Amino acid sequence: MRTKDLIELLAKDGQSPATELNRVVALAFLGGVALIALVFALAIGARADLSEAIWTTRVIFKMAVVIALAIVGFGLLMQLGRPTGRFTSWVWLVVAVTAALVAGVVFELAVVPSGQWITSLNGTNRMLCLVAVPALSIIPLAGAFAGLRHGAPRDAVWAGAGAGLAAGAVGATLYALNCNNDSPLFVATWYPIAIGMVVLLGAMIGRVALRW
Repeated sequence: MRTKDLIELLAKDGQSPATELNRVVALAFLGGVALIALVFALAIGARADLSEAIWTTRVIFKMAVVIALAIVGFGLLMQLGRPTGRFTSWVWLVVAVTAALVAGVVFELAVVPSGQWITSLNGTNRMLCLVAVPALSIIPLAGAFAGLRHGAPRDAVWAGAGAGLAAGAVGATLYALNCNNDSPLFVATWYPIAIGMVVLLGAMIGRVALRW
């Protein structure tokens, strides 16, 4: 599939091939998501007070951010796995999620006494966040690459980075269900770093595995 003829075919009339490529990538990635979700449910599980905490503003904000980022990452993965793929409006949605994080931080700084800022930022398990999010991302990332290998990404590095963003956001979403650090200061600092590690890993793998 990774030939000049495929690119020309998709450029002329790519609806059917592009749809097939998207289906393969989506099924492979979502299969990885389903598998890691099952592992998470059986081996880790949600925090003990989630049924109560889920209704608090901070947890709603935290979950909304990571779920939105996972959706955006999935959209980018679908786009960048095709020879004719573009960033299109998905990049603006990344900017929107970032803006929401910044707004959450500003609000947190306004309502939390300055003496508690560092405590809120560091939380109680920031190192666990930096380990758990990438660990929970490995299986979805592998699924994404398994699907992308059946396509012909326009840019191998960016496609890998897109896979990393999608997988990293999924890992962050699962971890958020267990994490008891709900401050936007913590979420806006350590979650992006953890997801960024997966994005970087995806880009590095993509440069080798998706090159054609």
